[in-house]
Amino acid sequence: MCALLFVFGDFSFFKKFGDEDDRVFYCIRAPENIFKTYRYLLKVSDACNWSCEQQGTIPQQKDRVEVFYKCNLEQKDLKHGWARWSACFRGQPITNVRNYLGEKVALYFLWLGWYTFLLIPASVIGLVVFLYGVAFYNTSPLIKQVCQSNVIMCPLCDKTCRVWELSDTCMYAKVSLLFDNEGTVAFAMFMAVWATVFLEFWKRHRSSYVCAWKVFDWCEEEEELILEIVNNVHCEPKMHRHSYLRSTIVLVLVTLMLLIIIGLTHVLVVCRVIATVLLAENSPWKVITENSQTVGVMLGAVLHYITITVMTRVKAPRKNKHSHAAIERSFTVKMFIFQFFTMFSSLIYTAFFLGRINGHPGGYVRISGIWRLEECHPSGCLTDLFIQMSVIMVLKQTFNNIFEYSGPWFSRWLKRKKTQKFRRRCFKCYKKECMNAKEGSELCENCKLEEIHRNYSLIKTDRFSLFNEFLEMVIQFSFTTIFVAAFPLAPLLALLNNIIEIRLDAIKMVSLERRLVPTKANDIGVWTDVLEVIGVLAVIANGLVIGISSDFIPRLVYQYLYGPCASGSATGIDCMAGYINNTLSIANISDERVRDDFTRVQMVTYSGINIQNNYIKIMTKFNSLSLFAQHVVVIFKCVASWFVPNSPLDVRNERLYDKLKRLKEELRSVT
Repeated sequence: MCALLFVFGDFSFFKKFGDEDDRVFYCIRAPENIFKTYRYLLKVSDACNWSCEQQGTIPQQKDRVEVFYKCNLEQKDLKHGWARWSACFRGQPITNVRNYLGEKVALYFLWLGWYTFLLIPASVIGLVVFLYGVAFYNTSPLIKQVCQSNVIMCPLCDKTCRVWELSDTCMYAKVSLLFDNEGTVAFAMFMAVWATVFLEFWKRHRSSYVCAWKVFDWCEEEEELILEIVNNVHCEPKMHRHSYLRSTIVLVLVTLMLLIIIGLTHVLVVCRVIATVLLAENSPWKVITENSQTVGVMLGAVLHYITITVMTRVKAPRKNKHSHAAIERSFTVKMFIFQFFTMFSSLIYTAFFLGRINGHPGGYVRISGIWRLEECHPSGCLTDLFIQMSVIMVLKQTFNNIFEYSGPWFSRWLKRKKTQKFRRRCFKCYKKECMNAKEGSELCENCKLEEIHRNYSLIKTDRFSLFNEFLEMVIQFSFTTIFVAAFPLAPLLALLNNIIEIRLDAIKMVSLERRLVPTKANDIGVWTDVLEVIGVLAVIANGLVIGISSDFIPRLVYQYLYGPCASGSATGIDCMAGYINNTLSIANISDERVRDDFTRVQMVTYSGINIQNNYIKIMTKFNSLSLFAQHVVVIFKCVASWFVPNSPLDVRNERLYDKLKRLKEELRSVT
């Protein structure tokens, strides 16, 4: 037997139901006689035509706040079999989670488990792509062209920096080729398709459970109206309203916030540029001076993570909408947009602008006329994007998990002595039958009150507590799909994190936080639309990364149009011979503008394709190929969405059978 405690005004009571009955979670405080009306209205919500005579007046209630007794036996079952670290590689008892925490929380864990399961093939393929790069990067002819080069490159700063040889960056070129190869391009296209397949099969997976839970046709808006009727039989619905003035103000404020985030991105760029110059000119360590640009990128990534941590503490205002569902949808969309731009603004700059707007010797673009913008390595800018993504993802997942667990645990530890002394004095039960209680046994009032007080002493939760968990995972999903061309190990890191995240969230909700009020749901709500948008952005972003950030397309163009094999008659030679030199341009010191930048050299080389020779053709080629690849993937996404039904056949047939059965019962009741 399990019990829920309801409190209203000066009285309270327990609503009990047996384990053999269908579980019903009441989201109201009310006297006992209200529940018959509530259960009837729930049936009306699901079936629309149930016949039942309802007489009498329902007293008006003003409060709808719930206090739930923790159902000690169910909590113990979940704690021993699910909410513990030793159960990391076990399956999830989703039905038991639903019985204890409600459908909404159960669907979160169902989605998280499904997402984690489908990360396994993505992680394996990403790891294979990475190992492919490891296996061949040391023998690549492009690596030899860099490591054996005697080309003199431009100084990285104006005053104290000296010229350097391209071969000094041999290791940097090797790292670049680990992530910028043919396998990475194929993996990026695979992940764009994977995002669609994941969503389509998730819809099928979800429908099987919600059909079994009898909530397939449930409507959140109708249930909220039911709650209003139960509280006040004469209530009026909150009408839908739209204000163009309010919408304009919201649009202006959102635009202002996005401009602030873009401004912070510019600040991060300035900090990276200044840090790179200072390290190159003033560092006492030679290794930092020689790798000042790489160290600057890493410092910028850490600073970006700190900015993310600060900005994600900002909460969007929760407008007074006509329903709780509308409030939650609006809040979710605003917070996701805000945090998405916070996370990805600096990555967008690194992927698409870094090294492309910095100018050239004699015409450098400078900040305040002093500091030169950063340049890309001749091997490409993809390594900078990889460094930034890996630093942010590792730091975010590691520190988030540490603080997410240690915060509630430490708070419970601080309260333990005080609450234990209070419970011992007020609620301690010494009855032998309670101490040896078996499953299904009824506990005494003191034991029930002790459990209620133990629940109340935990971390406070509200209806937006689950939002934070969803937001964290959806942002991770963004990192796993968008810009994955620069970081094929992202799915593997996400998989390892999610194995821990499932148990961490389970431990929090079962042992460290107050029990979330069980809430009905038949989907993950607006998060489905957010995931659809991320899937489209993944196609666009990865296509642009392949076309703009990666050297994959320029290599193909050189190999078939300008390299030794361009004529088609050459055999037995390296088709990529001379590619690195082809990507470099020469700045002659006789040019007065170049002489102003470099006063101690006669001739230098910098990364940049000669526009007069082949730059326009290369731009045209990789833009057209990038657009073609994007459209192919988008078409495949649409075909996959059509090919995979949202609900399995057995679910649709079962729903059809249930509808027929209900209609027959209604017909018999009428006749």
